[in-house]
Amino acid sequence: MTRAGILTICGKPNAGKSTLLNRLVGQKLSIVSSKPQSTRERTVGILTGNEVQIVLLDTPGLLDPQYALQRAMRQTALRALDDADLIAYLVDAHESDPPPLVQAAALTAPPRAPVLTVFNKVDTLEPAARAALGAAHSDALLVSALTGDGIPTLLERVRAALPESPYLYPEDDVGSQSLRFFASEFVRETALEQLEEEVPYSVACAIEEFREDRRPVYIRAVIYVERDSQKRIVIGQGGARIREIGRASREKIEAMIDAPVYLDLWVKVLPNWRRDSNALRRLGFTHTDEESRP
Repeated sequence: MTRAGILTICGKPNAGKSTLLNRLVGQKLSIVSSKPQSTRERTVGILTGNEVQIVLLDTPGLLDPQYALQRAMRQTALRALDDADLIAYLVDAHESDPPPLVQAAALTAPPRAPVLTVFNKVDTLEPAARAALGAAHSDALLVSALTGDGIPTLLERVRAALPESPYLYPEDDVGSQSLRFFASEFVRETALEQLEEEVPYSVACAIEEFREDRRPVYIRAVIYVERDSQKRIVIGQGGARIREIGRASREKIEAMIDAPVYLDLWVKVLPNWRRDSNALRRLGFTHTDEESRP
């Protein structure tokens, strides 16, 4: 009998959840940024091998939501916890005494699935500090999603914990989301990389047209910001910034789909979209209202 199940990766912003998913799957599915709160929706990765299929959910960082977008992000994370067969609670290794997941996620009851505490970024610790961390948390795992240190042991623990089950996806699948989703995320990741101050957090991206039947593949994408001043920053002097965002985004998309791409990129203002539930639904966010939990 094969094993299969859902491993939800959760933790505070910037714990390295997206880097861990990419490391486990073996290719880039989740966008990665040094800026916190870069993951807004859950990304699904699929790892199949050794008679086990692990369905990985990368989730938004656990935080105290202050406005509608953050409430939608929190609901996404909480639903992924509910869906899990096993939870990897990812903690920055420099946080030697992290709160339990129930406290970190502000849950009213422990999650249904067992929780595996995983300290990430151990490559940044001195040997003595790493040894002390391991001694203080003997049941936890110490890994580096960046270098791969400790990843084989993590996979062994996960595979042993998943239930006996037929595979949930075809063996060759590495992700479940559409190319439109990844194209949108790569544009937003590029904006995160190139824009400073508060502008990246006001950026959303929507794919309005995706024509795979054309060569090059035609993609029309819109970058949404909240104010005219932000639009001017994204466009840049003489259009220099938006051209560079488009060039870098196009290269990422081409690498994923292995085909030439024509990226038709626009910038529009959608006032205060992060705080507007109607605007969030227009942009594809489904969990826009705070919900009670038992």
